[in-house]
Amino acid sequence: MPQSSNKPGALSGLVVLDLSRILAGPTCSQVLGDLGAEVIKIERPGRGDDTRGWGPPFLKDADGNETAESAYYLSSNRNKSSVAVDLASVEGQKLISDLAAKADILLENFKVGDLKRRGLDYDTLKAVNPGLIYCSISGFGQTGPYAHRAGYDFLIQGMGGIMSLTGFPDDEGGTETKCGVGIADVMCGMYAAVSILAALNHRHATGEGQHIDISLLDAQVSWLINQGAGYLVSGDVPGRLGNGHPTIVPYETFPASDQSFIIAVGNDTQFRKFCEIAGAPELADDPLFAKNADRVRNRKKLIPLIRRLTIERSADEWIAGLEEAGVPCGPVNDLGQVFSDPQVLERGMRITMPHPLSGSVDLIGSPINLEKTPVSYDKAPPMLGADTADILKRHLGLTDEALTDLSDKGVLDLGTMSNSKEQSRK
Repeated sequence: MPQSSNKPGALSGLVVLDLSRILAGPTCSQVLGDLGAEVIKIERPGRGDDTRGWGPPFLKDADGNETAESAYYLSSNRNKSSVAVDLASVEGQKLISDLAAKADILLENFKVGDLKRRGLDYDTLKAVNPGLIYCSISGFGQTGPYAHRAGYDFLIQGMGGIMSLTGFPDDEGGTETKCGVGIADVMCGMYAAVSILAALNHRHATGEGQHIDISLLDAQVSWLINQGAGYLVSGDVPGRLGNGHPTIVPYETFPASDQSFIIAVGNDTQFRKFCEIAGAPELADDPLFAKNADRVRNRKKLIPLIRRLTIERSADEWIAGLEEAGVPCGPVNDLGQVFSDPQVLERGMRITMPHPLSGSVDLIGSPINLEKTPVSYDKAPPMLGADTADILKRHLGLTDEALTDLSDKGVLDLGTMSNSKEQSRK
């Protein structure tokens, strides 16, 4: 798996002007950067992306001291250049407009109307760059009664329905539960990346850019998938099943003698094999359990019977026996086990990149594997303002004198954020 590559990436030559922050937009632009695009991340001088302060944990420097670089920020900002520009200033707005005139893609997640007041909305910028692909990510979209509201992942998980499906039932002491990562943000970023690639293909054919309107709520509703379609077909509102599956049984965690493990029976043949391994072949012949539809209808009878069987052996014993028989199963790994798993390591999902503060930083790799144009990891998540001078010189031709003047006015930050955690919180 690549750490860096001399081959041009699939999106090499494209320039992305990234005005987004937090997670959805940065997730999208990191994908584009991994694929070879030049990503120019615009940040507020002195503060930067909000997630820089979302810790601990913070990256430690070579002496073991905490820096201002949070793990949260590091998770979605590699392969980018940081340019610190004050968008509240007229001079800063002019710089962004000039960069947009040269960019292929602009990505933003401001509240609806904020950029229009600054002359940085799509209609204004397309007049100077008709080929610009302008992607707006917001909580609720550019239209509709909620368009003015700010959107956050947790709110969207609740409003979009996924929390009503996640967690154990009331009668098992459960409650509605959000996913342990910002999945609404991440999936919104993925949909944004797909939309941008579609718009690029349209531009190849026509030369035209376009405005893309992506919302967290729309994206969240779209990935209700089978549960959402099940409600639309039946009219029945599904409840919480813990680790169970609404239409496949047995397909959940079960207790072994030492720890829980997963059984994921996908068809009747696999169920029969499981019953044989478990020493209970009669369950596969029972008309209450013989077919998957029967097992779904009678899950409350079947699951306790299986649990009484699984508790008799260790998780490793079950997994070894079921794997040999071709029954899908596996452990419930913590993150320490995930990032030391030989399959995860072989697939390049744990990477190490050079970092100016710590010497190196471990990050999560990209799952994208392209034979001809592989992803590359060329630049660690940048410190605030680290690339301001370089980008503005290369793309806009600004002189050292002009940069110094703008820096003196507070329009630009030409340095990097202080390495101390205390400074990052000021």
